[in-house]
Amino acid sequence: MANLEQYAAAAEIFGALTIVGGGLFAFVQFRELRRRRASQIAADLCRGFTEPDLARAINLLRNLPDGLGLEEVEARGPEVEEAMQIVGMSFETMGLLVYEGIASFEIVQKLAGGLLLMMWRKMEVWIKAVRAEQQNPRFGEWVQWLAERIRECEADVVPAHEAHAAWRPPGSRT
Repeated sequence: MANLEQYAAAAEIFGALTIVGGGLFAFVQFRELRRRRASQIAADLCRGFTEPDLARAINLLRNLPDGLGLEEVEARGPEVEEAMQIVGMSFETMGLLVYEGIASFEIVQKLAGGLLLMMWRKMEVWIKAVRAEQQNPRFGEWVQWLAERIRECEADVVPAHEAHAAWRPPGSRT
């Protein structure tokens, strides 16, 4: 009888260890999945900036004066309006991904913070005018949200080329 009780106790201990081990394995796998997903999203965001349409749109808008209104944008032609839409939708998507916790705010800020603030200066008046004209307060909502969050955090940011000037690749001799 003692042997049967010992076997039962050992089986209970083994069962408990199996459950705990399975839980730990699931936890480690979940963390790894989240890390991979974050890396994939960062790579996708980087890849988005290599799209030719976005590059052309950014190039077109960066040469415009800040704060153009609806009429001024329309007067410059459909290519400027299209550029506003392309850039706006790119940052709109980024803002929503950050808010939902799908993309890291820190990565987005480092990747596109300065560019977004410059584009927001170009687009803010136009976006707000389109909202009013279309009676759609949600137009460009995530662009504005993200620009405001980045602006709040940018006051203390030192550009990477200055902040990391002494950085060298691991193993380099210089």
